[in-house]
Amino acid sequence: MTMTSLAGVPVAGAAQAAGQAADAGQQAVRETAENENPKDLTALRKEAQRSAQELEDATKALEKRRTDFAAAEKELKEKLKALEVAERQLAQVRRPVSQLAELLYQQPVGADGVASFLAGDSNSDTLRALANVNHMVTVRQHAVEETSTLTLHTQRLAGDAQELRAGNLLAEAQMAAEIDLLRKKSDKVVKSLTQQLVKLGIKIDKVEKAALGCNPLRAATANDYPNGLIPTSMLCPLQQKGHSLRADAAIAFVSLNEAYRKQFGRPMCVTDAYRSLAEQQSVYYRRPGFAAVPGKSNHGLGLAVDLCGGVERFRSAEFNWLEKYGKKYGWIHPDWAYRSPFEPWHWEYDPEADSVL
Repeated sequence: MTMTSLAGVPVAGAAQAAGQAADAGQQAVRETAENENPKDLTALRKEAQRSAQELEDATKALEKRRTDFAAAEKELKEKLKALEVAERQLAQVRRPVSQLAELLYQQPVGADGVASFLAGDSNSDTLRALANVNHMVTVRQHAVEETSTLTLHTQRLAGDAQELRAGNLLAEAQMAAEIDLLRKKSDKVVKSLTQQLVKLGIKIDKVEKAALGCNPLRAATANDYPNGLIPTSMLCPLQQKGHSLRADAAIAFVSLNEAYRKQFGRPMCVTDAYRSLAEQQSVYYRRPGFAAVPGKSNHGLGLAVDLCGGVERFRSAEFNWLEKYGKKYGWIHPDWAYRSPFEPWHWEYDPEADSVL
């Protein structure tokens, strides 16, 4: 039998800094090496649950960081736009000076222009030229002052833009570093869990479809599909041949099954687990009043089983034991199944009731 990992699911998170993320990853590897992989399925379930919670928290942090990153990128664009406007204004301020210089060149004040002006012999051209010189000096002084201000503003904008760009690149690098660390951590946990499930009789096929379906970190993905239309690749097979459930429900059921085996010396007997929509329709018409409307059954969500081997007899030793200890693993007998319709064989997985986790 080929052993495969349940890895391959991208995960993401957020860290304070790239260095901290790297240190955290090295610490996690050291702790894993020191403690080794826990062999007990319950311990593995707890570890997988913690890993899933860490990934969920990290993903939320990542979404927030992406929002901040987008805001920073928007601010950067605004800075660059402002920088472009400032550079245009600077060019406009410089233009009058060059125009006046050109005018003075075309209408110069002669070598004796000032002397003739002082002697009272200046003509209108000389007066006009001197007036132009005076105006040019005034405009030039104003232009120099405004140019200096705009230059400082431009330099400040350029510095802000550069700082924003560097910050965004650093944030992106940090995200990539933590994504890699979380992926490695989750891969290791899930691989250990997979190996334990294989030892307990879960069949993992050669193309990894069952392996992916048993990944507890992908359990919620099954919710993306309509009731009764969950792909086989998204379901985890049980030890009871021909039956499967959603990953978290299946792994909890395997734990419960092992406890049941220790108590009664045999595994639990299963008559039904996940039902496709077609199977729900078949049961609904064959057993009217004893099956939910097709598309409304928890069997179609991969969260329910129908049991035999004594459990189906109300108040039998098997039923009473399962009623008492099943909730420890998240498996309960729903209230409606006690009376309407009365179905002692029907049990459902409720993650909120799973006290092991």
